[in-house]
Amino acid sequence: MKEKLKDYIHYLEKEDTIDTSLLLTRIQFYQHERLVHFLVTFFVGLCCVLFLLGFLFLENVFLCILFLLTMCLFIPYIFYYYSLENGVQKLYDIYINEMKKKK
Repeated sequence: MKEKLKDYIHYLEKEDTIDTSLLLTRIQFYQHERLVHFLVTFFVGLCCVLFLLGFLFLENVFLCILFLLTMCLFIPYIFYYYSLENGVQKLYDIYINEMKKKK
């Protein structure tokens, strides 16, 4: 999805005229994708913190292993969500600029 968003932004930057209704539809799809990944990132981060606290208080090695595994998931989720967020913000800018051109 990250590459599709990047390619679409690159495509829009090369175009002279942009179909704003299609752009709004694509923005809605990317907003949905961003919301889903925000929720996943939030809950993985929450589990990561809970496993860490459980390990610190209970001193259970299994919780430490779970913490490390969720941390290995959490870091790529952060980078992926960051790229989605920036891509959607870029689409907003493109849409606003296109609307200014039409006025």
